[in-house]
Amino acid sequence: MNTLFANIYIAMETVAGKLRREEKGATAVEYGIMVALIAVAIIVTVGLVGDGLNALFTEVTAELPAPAAT
Repeated sequence: MNTLFANIYIAMETVAGKLRREEKGATAVEYGIMVALIAVAIIVTVGLVGDGLNALFTEVTAELPAPAAT
């Protein structure tokens, strides 16, 4: 997990370095790469957090008492 974020950080720094060196600014391709990397990071994070939250809610639901019949 840490290596994924490290790779994303390195890629973003590389793109940011290119942006600082170029006087004309970034091209649409560079912006597209940045957006794609951010999207991948969000998808991976949501996937990991989603699995953990699902397990947590399942555990909490199992611990709750059954509703009383009326």
